[in-house]
Amino acid sequence: MLKAGIFLDIENLVRCGGWGIRYRVVRELVEAQGATILRANAYMAIDSEREEKDIDYQRKKQEYRDAVRRESFHLVLKKVQRYRNSEGDIITKANADLDLAIDALLQADNLDYILVGSGDGDFFRLVRAIQNKGKRVDLLSFSNTSEILRCEVDNHFSGYQVPGLLPSIDNSSHVRGVMHVFNEEKGFAFLAVRTGLGVLDVRDDVFCHISDFRHRDGRVVTDQSFSQLKTKQTIIEFELVERSDGKVKAVNATEFEPEAR
Repeated sequence: MLKAGIFLDIENLVRCGGWGIRYRVVRELVEAQGATILRANAYMAIDSEREEKDIDYQRKKQEYRDAVRRESFHLVLKKVQRYRNSEGDIITKANADLDLAIDALLQADNLDYILVGSGDGDFFRLVRAIQNKGKRVDLLSFSNTSEILRCEVDNHFSGYQVPGLLPSIDNSSHVRGVMHVFNEEKGFAFLAVRTGLGVLDVRDDVFCHISDFRHRDGRVVTDQSFSQLKTKQTIIEFELVERSDGKVKAVNATEFEPEAR
């Protein structure tokens, strides 16, 4: 059984599309790798000055922190600092990257497996340093993930595709995947979708015809716009339907839009 640690950059995850993330599923994702969780840290910013002045803001933030804590995450809070730049504008900053990196590096000696939750490319060196200790490092992230970071880790889990990690906006029966094959001549594609939390729990044979896809903004679907879903690796949300031949197809497919914060 692997000894595991979880280190989540909450500000990055939420800012990049992870609003509404179910922290219990993060733990289940790690346990699905055959690991026992010894350490689970969540790094969050805290704006004490604003919380003192705005009771509603303080209440909402505290409720969120309490919800994360109930899922057995240790909270590492970074106080928001305010600075005045050369133009006189007030700049706020609360970067917990260094705290996360130091903690993960120090604790890696007692762990076999580490899940980093962030898309920030600044963690590239951290990942390599931990891997050089003979440890497995996986990544959980949403939008705007550093390509260098994504390629460096042992496995990358797109938070949009991890089953149950985010609520479905339109319908709880919808699943999410990405297009990996497009046949322009015949107007169909194949989608890859996660079927579970294991690394290999992926099926890539989901048939999707252009007629079963609609753009969320109402645009007419063309061969070009359909093919761009593959080029851009757009997250597609759809329903799975079993065909008469036993294979599966995607229907009511559209671009996935994260819940607004």
